[in-house]
Amino acid sequence: MRIGLGQFNAVVGDLRGNAAKIHKMYQQALERSVELLVFPELAVSGYPPEDLLHKKYFLEDCRRVLEKLASDCKKITTVVGCPLSDNGNIFNSAAVLQNGSISSVYHKAQLPNYGVFDEQRYFQPGSCPLILKTSGLNIAVTVCRDIWDIEWLSEFFADSGKIDLLANISASPFYAGKQGDREQIVIASARKIGCAVGYCNLVGGQDELIFDGRSMFADSEGRIAGIAQGFVEDLFIADVVPGDGSVKVRLLSPSVPISDEPLEEIYQALVLGTRDYARKNGFQKVLLGLSGGIDSSLSAAIAAAALGAENVTGITMPSRFNSPETINDAKKVADNLGIKFLTVPIEPILKEFDKELRAVKGWDNQGIAYENLQARIRGTILMSLSNQLGALVLTSGNKSETAVGYTTLYGDTAGGFAVIKDVMKTVVYSLAEYVNMTNGRQIIPEAVINRAPTAELRPGQKDTDTLPEYDLLDKILSGYVEEDKSAQELIESGLPADTVRRVITMVDQNEYKRRQSPPGIKITQRAFGKDWRLPITNRYKDMS
Repeated sequence: MRIGLGQFNAVVGDLRGNAAKIHKMYQQALERSVELLVFPELAVSGYPPEDLLHKKYFLEDCRRVLEKLASDCKKITTVVGCPLSDNGNIFNSAAVLQNGSISSVYHKAQLPNYGVFDEQRYFQPGSCPLILKTSGLNIAVTVCRDIWDIEWLSEFFADSGKIDLLANISASPFYAGKQGDREQIVIASARKIGCAVGYCNLVGGQDELIFDGRSMFADSEGRIAGIAQGFVEDLFIADVVPGDGSVKVRLLSPSVPISDEPLEEIYQALVLGTRDYARKNGFQKVLLGLSGGIDSSLSAAIAAAALGAENVTGITMPSRFNSPETINDAKKVADNLGIKFLTVPIEPILKEFDKELRAVKGWDNQGIAYENLQARIRGTILMSLSNQLGALVLTSGNKSETAVGYTTLYGDTAGGFAVIKDVMKTVVYSLAEYVNMTNGRQIIPEAVINRAPTAELRPGQKDTDTLPEYDLLDKILSGYVEEDKSAQELIESGLPADTVRRVITMVDQNEYKRRQSPPGIKITQRAFGKDWRLPITNRYKDMS
């Protein structure tokens, strides 16, 4: 039986647009004699539709679009993900389309409710297996999380008889290294059930989430037969052939080897996330502050790769505290990328602000408020140009700074999208080197990479005046934020006690800043956003 996995880039709420993409892949599958065509989880609505699911008319529109798809896709048995309502209950469903109608429906049984997932807020779990019998094969239909609990999966299909193929439709969000976990789950499912597996994953950026595709087939022995392209749409086709006690898979599409270079997939995720956030929200052009520092240089490189250099503008906004070297490096980055470059000095504006604020008793130009004023002037310039030019402002704050509040509200946090929000500072440096390596030349100058990081808001300022060295800071943050380790556990691992406690205090005290920062691309298992939901008003202190 010839099976196609149609991983495509859905847009949440664009029901007709998603249906058009599904139909286009259906036409391609028809030309290649596909007999069973499988699309991702919630392909009709896009994933995750969130509180759109509370709107009765949204669910009615989803069903209408699904029924129209069924009538338009008569010649191939097609499995499509769609939210469906039944007697007041809402289900995350896989609909089987045959001969012009919806022939059967499977409701997802395992509803994840952790991290970025809120499925129990919206859906009721299904309880009945679906075995689709077509072209002489018995095909078990499942949805995403259903295959991640192997023992449950085995029990669920215990009375279903012989299964030749496990078809899984997924919307599995990306984080660095997740593909290896997926492959192990697919392998374990194939071996446990004793059948081939066709795993179809969504692709594209949706707000902070990235879906990386990389759909795959495995044979009944648990051998991965092939993997579809990552971070792009792909119709992935194979022949599934039952034999003497086993089910083989003959690949008809080129399989893409998975790179063991983690920076490659992180970079691809950042590029895809930036492109889709801008394009899906109606922006053709973006602009960002280009300081000559490592963070803004990397963000500009990602933006140019995502949207085309002609659609990116870098703006340097120097004051008397900015060195000629950083100003010159900002221009070098812009020239290397081929993006538009503007200079808007803030020194005259800063002087006027300072002059007027001196009428307020207690104001001076020596402290943190004066430093933050510079960042807020820059944020105002960027947002004003955004309004005037219709360009999306990208911010350049990294995860290390965001974690400890080394940011200025309404200053460097002002913008529409935070490209490297979930990227630790140490990884920022590695990605900068990766950009240069893959381009075969210095896009980001060595001077930018080697310079001690500084906000340049006062003479001689360095980040280490306020923060630990980033190598140490990132180790603490990885343990505390991403692994939920206590202060005691971090200290027992060999990290300095005073620094651990100071960093944890900074993280805990700056939730109010993170809550007001723009969305950004998730690349780790725990990003600030839906993964991290702590109260702003919070007096809990680790007592270990």
